[in-house]
Amino acid sequence: MRVYLPLTVPRLAELHRTGAVAPAPVTAHAVTPALRAWDPGAGDEELEYEALGRAAHAALAQLVADPAAPPRRVVLAADVPDGVVRPGSPADPEAVSEVVLDAVVPLADIAAVHVDADDAADVVAAAVAVLAEPGRGGDAPRSAVDDAEDHELLWYGVQEIDTLL
Repeated sequence: MRVYLPLTVPRLAELHRTGAVAPAPVTAHAVTPALRAWDPGAGDEELEYEALGRAAHAALAQLVADPAAPPRRVVLAADVPDGVVRPGSPADPEAVSEVVLDAVVPLADIAAVHVDADDAADVVAAAVAVLAEPGRGGDAPRSAVDDAEDHELLWYGVQEIDTLL
């Protein structure tokens, strides 16, 4: 199954150093039955793009949790055995693509790395800042997140991780 794992640059460096995304369980995003039901007219490619986008959104939350990390969303595309994947948060209607991996994800399972371009840093930092401010109301948080999500993630091969870091 193709899954999308949200990370930060420091966690990408850890993967590069250790050879795996750990520890298990790991939350990721994928084309799930719930995601297919959420957009029944979408094709496989559109659903993959939606799962990638939801993982990129989850990467913002990881940046909130690690304010020292560079403001760049990182998403790994990985192909993992179906047996290590289970549904994520069924009670959350927004988590239609969320899955949990009950295994360490080795570097060998990573198919691609998606990362924000350098020119997205300011808008990603702004999105992280508003998400980190508890109880902030109004349109500012949604607008800042939308601005960040307007930036497409760049595609890199696994062999380019060293250059990215």
